[in-house]
Amino acid sequence: MTIKNKLFILLSLISLLWFSEVNAQTNSYDSTYRPGKYKELVQKFNSEPITKKDYIFLGNSITAGADWSKLLNLPQAKNRGISGDITFGVLERLQEVIDRKPAKVFVLIGINDISRNIPDSLILKNYKTIIGRIRKGSKRTRIYFYTLLPVNASFEKFKNHYGKDEHILYLNDEIRKFTAKKVEVIDLYPHFLDGDKKLRAELTKDGLHLIPAGYEVWKDVLEKGGYLK
Repeated sequence: MTIKNKLFILLSLISLLWFSEVNAQTNSYDSTYRPGKYKELVQKFNSEPITKKDYIFLGNSITAGADWSKLLNLPQAKNRGISGDITFGVLERLQEVIDRKPAKVFVLIGINDISRNIPDSLILKNYKTIIGRIRKGSKRTRIYFYTLLPVNASFEKFKNHYGKDEHILYLNDEIRKFTAKKVEVIDLYPHFLDGDKKLRAELTKDGLHLIPAGYEVWKDVLEKGGYLK
């Protein structure tokens, strides 16, 4: 075999390895993932009668974990949290929210995207699409976007969610910029931090989800910030 042929084979192998690596990175996440009860819950949401001046809480299990109408003494509060949901799932079911023409929508989503290695740039793009679609379809609805909560790896339960703090910090910095788009940003993140920049252990049961004490902190943020008026 000539040196020229050997060089050609070597370059071909290098190109193949590069392509395989890029392809693996491209396919390292699944935007089509939907939680097991996704369809069932979406059907339930769609079957509920449309009422006026609703406050809709939209997100994943962290939102789903509270009875917002009871917690906030707010009969018009509607929970649209689905455990395990990602930004793509929210976009898929967003029309149901828009069609209700709610007074306010409170959005907390993205930590499951991070756990599933969905690129930050794509999560951010989906955030902006969520905002744009609500604005276009329900012009009088006020949009509130939460910063993501911290996590606490010492609980060792949701390992895919841990060790990715830089993604949380990046997305939170980008969310804070939404004020320039006339979106009201509610910065939850600092209220849940301990001295080590982790989710306060006394507010969580597993390093990711909140216990009632955590929702009391959340409630306090909403009430003191005047977001429920």
